Amino acid sequence: MSAFIQQLPALIGVVIGALGSYLASTRGDQARFRREQAARWEERRLAAYADYARALKKSVTLTYRIAAHLGNDPHPHPLSPEEAAPHLADATDARDPAGETLLMLGTADVVEKAREWVVVVMEMEGFLRAQTRNPEAWSVMLERQRAAREGYYAAVRRDLALPPGHSGEWRLAPSRTP
Repeated sequence: MSAFIQQLPALIGVVIGALGSYLASTRGDQARFRREQAARWEERRLAAYADYARALKKSVTLTYRIAAHLGNDPHPHPLSPEEAAPHLADATDARDPAGETLLMLGTADVVEKAREWVVVVMEMEGFLRAQTRNPEAWSVMLERQRAAREGYYAAVRRDLALPPGHSGEWRLAPSRTP
């Protein structure tokens, strides 16, 4: 019995070491799982944000082309409202599921900025459905749309802890005539 008592501290040390190793391993696995899960959700949010922006931008591009047909925009590829109608319907149909995913996964700030952006785009679509010919009013709408888009992207970057990005406004150099 005295041999057992002499080895008892070593046995207790082994048990404590095994228990400590188990607890450290379990805590490490839990932390890794939480990090991986957070990364997966962040990837899904980024995909939802990008899909929504892509769907809305399709509508925006179509409005530029229709506005060019009406003489409101300098877009190089005008499109008549009649030709654009099925494309606009498709773009609007694609916007709805992307918006639902955004509502499920997006933060309140991003969803609010998305709402502001889509409201301006819907106003642009209504302006064109009325076949309004007013380049100055169109220019004001474009600036509002660009500001709303920039606000959406800024909210997305804040949510995903990304650095500030580009405004997306491209200044073209004036064309030179030879």
